[in-house]
Amino acid sequence: MNEYPFSYRLDFPNWKQKLICWVNKNYDYLALFQGNGYEYPEGPFQDFLFVANTQLTEEELWDDQRNVAKVGIFGYDLKNQIEKLESNNRATFKLPDLCFFTPELSFSFQDNLVKSKTAIPNTFWTHIENTVIEEGNTSCSFYGLTSKEEYIATVKKIQDYIIEGETYEMNFCQSFEGSFEHWDPVTAFFRLQGTSPMPFSSLFKAKHQWLVSASPERFIKRNHVRLIGQPIKGTIRRGSTVEEDRLNKERLLASEKERAENLMITDLTRNDLSKVSEIGSVKVDELFGVYALPRVFQMITTVSAELKENSSLKEIIHATFPMGSMTGAPKIRTKKLIEQLESFKRGWFSGAIGWVNEAGDFDFSVVIRSIIADLEFKKLYFGVGSAITIDSDPIQEYEECELKSQAIREVLNGRSKS
Repeated sequence: MNEYPFSYRLDFPNWKQKLICWVNKNYDYLALFQGNGYEYPEGPFQDFLFVANTQLTEEELWDDQRNVAKVGIFGYDLKNQIEKLESNNRATFKLPDLCFFTPELSFSFQDNLVKSKTAIPNTFWTHIENTVIEEGNTSCSFYGLTSKEEYIATVKKIQDYIIEGETYEMNFCQSFEGSFEHWDPVTAFFRLQGTSPMPFSSLFKAKHQWLVSASPERFIKRNHVRLIGQPIKGTIRRGSTVEEDRLNKERLLASEKERAENLMITDLTRNDLSKVSEIGSVKVDELFGVYALPRVFQMITTVSAELKENSSLKEIIHATFPMGSMTGAPKIRTKKLIEQLESFKRGWFSGAIGWVNEAGDFDFSVVIRSIIADLEFKKLYFGVGSAITIDSDPIQEYEECELKSQAIREVLNGRSKS
């Protein structure tokens, strides 16, 4: 975040996992962010750990005069406070639309070098080194709330709405739900990192509710007066050989369907940023950039703008949230159709997680490729979706959803190792 003046080199094995295990036992709130060294436009997440025992109120979150760090989640259903919308679908369990805290301890990581905002006694690190990592259970039986047949029928219904002019593109999502007796989110996070490290990976705890995220997508970033949005639209499987990899990358870049999807959401992002930006300052820094992730290539566009003077955090979020890549266009009408056609309440899924520093700069990812769990309720769910256009093939869209959720399925089936 701003300054981390105190440095410590940790040479003992698994120090990060030991630190998280200790924090989990001693704090009600934690947020771990990992960029995994990606060369990502505008950079991936910086590697941070924030912990606290007290949650911010909504008034404290939106108060820009406090000049304190704020870390947390905007749930998708915050949309109902921004526009006249509703979320009446069934929820796996209840989640807050806003869940933020001000860190009591803040750490920054780079390789084995740990920096902190405050001085940490050596006895603390000795205690961390002696912490025993307890490998917990990550297996969980789960099932889809939407059958393949129902999914295909809904995609065709969306295409009828497109023909009728109700929407141009919709991000249609399905949910998978599971129950468990014992499930360990910390172990799940490190196993997910082992199988699918992403540029916007995060682990978030709010008492008994958890987010385990391997997100490839940035929602929005502020760097002084510069505002950056990076919608992802366009996905293709990685090849099993170098040549197949190259051909798949070229196929994604050449796809008129994928480019059309990306361009519609790019225009929507430009429009959202323009609401809080200086006139004429919105620009597309990179259109249709194709980037390699562990299992897929993604088409990423970078849009930036110069922020209007004195724009508040609340004004920026209300202008841009939820991100267009998870709704579609036109935005408000499409959100109403999503509520009508989906079978679940999104909750934290397709919301945003990140941090705001003391100066007001921030970085938030899109909550996708993520598991959301309630350890008291003993349930979890994960969502997965894709953009439906008039040219979409319903079976291919279903297969794309399976590809996107593959790493999560492996963790929940107990087939991945940290």
